[in-house]
Amino acid sequence: MSLRIAVAVAATIGAGMLLPTAAEARPDMVGFRGDYSPGTIVIRTNERRLYLVVDPGHAMRYPVGVGKAGKRWAGVTRIDGKYRNPAWSPPAEVKHDKPSMPSVIPGGSPRNPMGVAAMTLAGGEYAIHGTNMPWSVGGFVSYGCIRMYNADISDLYQRVSVGTPVVVTQ
Repeated sequence: MSLRIAVAVAATIGAGMLLPTAAEARPDMVGFRGDYSPGTIVIRTNERRLYLVVDPGHAMRYPVGVGKAGKRWAGVTRIDGKYRNPAWSPPAEVKHDKPSMPSVIPGGSPRNPMGVAAMTLAGGEYAIHGTNMPWSVGGFVSYGCIRMYNADISDLYQRVSVGTPVVVTQ
């Protein structure tokens, strides 16, 4: 049995669903239209995709989870911090909805929703981050943050720096 099949079977039995394979966790190079400078991150929430503009006609495309109904937003910002295995403190709105949630979840904990890395966005409580719930990538699932597979946030983390422009559209 191939390793890929063995992993798929184990994930199906253990978690009740398939986790992304390595092939699914890599970005796609795609044609891309828009008036954005190379290095800009463009998040199209309606598509549930994040694009890293490579040149005027191409971008690297990643699947993402985005804000659920009433939590989606649009705007222009920039990355203002980069963190590996960050601790997480739930914002007031999350704590209000889930009062039993701890005030801080340590980095590296399987309960930490930030995954292996996070890049905070200027001007708010939002971040582009990994996830400990890979099945949520591709859905309308968050309080406004952008969720990525851990392999994808690790890849993007290496490609961008603090100050990178981020454009979020609906």
